[in-house]
This record gives sequence, C-alpha cells and structure tokens, in this order.
Amino acid sequence: MLATAHISFFNELLKERTSTDLEVRKIYGSDETEDLNFPPAIVLKPETVKEVSEIMRYCHENQITVTPAGARTGLSGGALCDHGGVLISMEKFNKIINIDEKNHQVVTEPGVITQVLQDAVKDKGLFYPPDPASKGSCFIGGNVAENAGGPKAVKYGVTKDYVLNLEIVLPTGEVIWTGANVLKNATGYNLTQLIVGSEGTLAIITKIVLKLIPHPTHDLLMLVPFFDAQKACEAVAAIFQAGITPSGLEFMERDALVYTQTFTGDTSLHVAENHAAHLLIEVDGFDPNQLMEECEKIMLVLSEFETDEVLFADSEAQKATLWSLRRKAGEAVKAQSIYKEEDTVVPRYSLPDLLGHVKRIGANYGFNSVCYGHAGDGNLHVNILKGDLSDEAWNEELPKAIRELFQEVAKLGGTISGEHGIGLVQKPYLDIVFGNTEMRLMRDIKKVFDPFNILNPGKIF
Repeated sequence: MLATAHISFFNELLKERTSTDLEVRKIYGSDETEDLNFPPAIVLKPETVKEVSEIMRYCHENQITVTPAGARTGLSGGALCDHGGVLISMEKFNKIINIDEKNHQVVTEPGVITQVLQDAVKDKGLFYPPDPASKGSCFIGGNVAENAGGPKAVKYGVTKDYVLNLEIVLPTGEVIWTGANVLKNATGYNLTQLIVGSEGTLAIITKIVLKLIPHPTHDLLMLVPFFDAQKACEAVAAIFQAGITPSGLEFMERDALVYTQTFTGDTSLHVAENHAAHLLIEVDGFDPNQLMEECEKIMLVLSEFETDEVLFADSEAQKATLWSLRRKAGEAVKAQSIYKEEDTVVPRYSLPDLLGHVKRIGANYGFNSVCYGHAGDGNLHVNILKGDLSDEAWNEELPKAIRELFQEVAKLGGTISGEHGIGLVQKPYLDIVFGNTEMRLMRDIKKVFDPFNILNPGKIF
C-alpha cells in the first residue's frame, strides 16, 4: 500500500485520472499471461510527457516502484505489478502525431493501437509491417517494449527494424530523445535499440518515430495441408532454399486449427482427420505476374512432400478468414485449458527437430501440446495444456520439462523467446542462454538507468 501523502500527490497531479478502487486495480493487475493477477496500489493515467516526468521524479525520490502498461496483451507478464506500487497506463497517449509522406516516417504516441496505425499509414500508400496476432488491440508502445514480430517478420523484419527514434522518460524523470529521425546513424551508442525490447525496465516511451515503406499492391495466399507435421516443418526451409521469401509463412498443428474453428464458430474450412498440420503461405509485392511465378515455384517445392489439396484463397474475404483462423489460435487454445505458452525460436532448418523435441518431452512428462507459429522465422509457439495433469505435476514437474525443452532449443542454436519477451515468467530460464558475464553486463545497464530499481522491477532478472 502507498502512504496517504503519496496518493494525495498523484491525485493532485492527475485529478480524475487515478484509481485506488480494488476492482479497477484487479483489471490492471493482469495481462494475457496465464491466469496471473497482481493489482497495483494505484492506477495512474497521465496524458502528457510532463505528467509522466513528474510521476517518475516523485517515485524516484520516494523509491516507489512503477510498472508501465499499455493494452496488456503481453504473454510474458511484462506489465504485471508483482512488486505492487504504481501502474502507469499509457492509454491516454493515443494520438498519431504526424505521417511524413515525404520521408516515409510516422511520429506516434505509444498508446495507439497497432492496426489503427497501420490503417492510417495505408491510407497514404505506406506500410508498417510488424503485425502481432493482437494487432487489433495491442499498443504500438508495447510492441516497441517487447520488440514484437508477427507473420510479416519473415520478409519485412520485426519492430526494431522500423524504430528510428524514441522520446523516453528516465526513472529519474529526465526526458530525452534516444537518436535521430534519419535512416543511418553512427553517432555514439545506439540508445534507441537498447530501449527497444527492454520490456519497460529502463525507461517509459512517450513518442515513437517509425520508418515506413511503400504498401504492396497485391498478395496471394495459400493453405497447404500436410499428413505429417514434421514434414510441414521441413517444407519451410525448402521454400527458402528455392530462392523464395514469402511475406508470411505460418505453421499450425491440426489441433490449433480445429480449436480455432470451434472457438470462432467458423467451420467453412474442411480439416480432414489425417491432416496433421497446415502451412499458411503468403506472397506479396507490386507485380501480380511475379507473384504467380513465386506461387508456381512454391508448388514445385511442395510437390516433393506429401500434401493434400492446396487451397488458394480466391477472394479478399477468404484471405481474411484464413488469417483470422491463424491470428485467433492463441485465444482458442487458451479457452481449452489452463495453459503455458513458450515462445521458442531456432534457425528455420532446425524447426523439424524442435517440434520433435516438444513431442518427445511432452510424452515423457505426460502433457499435451498444441504448436503453431511463424515457421518462416523458426519461431514456434508451444502451448502446453494442463488438461488432466495434477497440480503437483503442473507446478513441480512442468518447470523441469520446460527447462529441458529450452536446453534443446539452445543446442539447436536458438533461444527462449522470439517475440514475447522474458518478463516475469521466463526469467528462471535465462541462465540457459546467457552466462555470468552477459548477465552482469545487462544488470549493470539496468543500474545505470535505474539505480534504485523502481522501474518494472522483477522482470527479466
């Protein structure tokens, strides 16, 4: 709990934009990470950089913990107030400040919904590619904090590849810009990229400058059923080895697709009993003839594998349906059971081995898993279902299974998070991929930015 004097300060600063009501605090005490809930002592909703600065200055002076939060769609617990204290919601920072058509840039506040930003720049013929599954609800600031990816990352890269400059408020309350609004910058340390993916542990982002590119005018989409899930994974690398870079290449195990159909009520797509997995493959660009040639090359590659009839989306509506089934897979699996989601990533050629390890470890420890993800990046989301597992097995044995899985990921040259971040729930496993020296360097960076450890404490380390 906060002292009365602290609450009075925040109430005076923000007027009607604070809350200590328990029900409100419970709402802001959770994100999409499992069933965790850590209500803060108070919820603050600043509207200006000056207000954020004043909050941080006061909290620094009084050593009050602060957790920044956006739309709370994260899956690693990065916005959870597990240390109590203050939660700063950035929901009022919801303006697109300027779309610079001449330089292909946009300046935005962090509380803008990602899809809203994408649609706004698309109206100008421009494209912001990173598109996490929650793009219709997540905030662009959270995407920057977690270095979000999504299906388009396979061709266009992730959030870090588009962030040019950031306005941030430091834990001391100081306000700085981290870089410059230019495409090349070799001036000093790259503070911008240090903040990207730092999960709200170093500073609070208040403005974002993003690079844009011309929006593709055409795309083609196909859904490919496989009789063997590991063969579907093998086909991924084969497509790239044939010289093709799709704009999307997604993997879905059969259960992921079936659960999603049940969850959405959309059963228009027939999934046969012997369909073990599907690949959703998209190509995009500006020349429809070239896209047809790429699809023909992909079909030639697929002819080397045992697949069922390939579905080509023949309308924008059908494309939207297929993408919706993929994007809602996470929600659908979550609706089936208590679950844990692991965000593994390996070099794409090792994807079949990763899937094999998932199923082997699951069999050894007695859990079922549903896998889907951005196969073109080697990024496999492993959803572990509690099902009939006892609480003892879930709480005591499952962490051993996850550690074993992450060790196999590391042996394959991968790492334990591709886009969800470490946050609260993955930090026990960080030693698998980092040694003492790397951990010391990261802890030292945290101390330079945040000497009292008040900003999003308990995350990553």
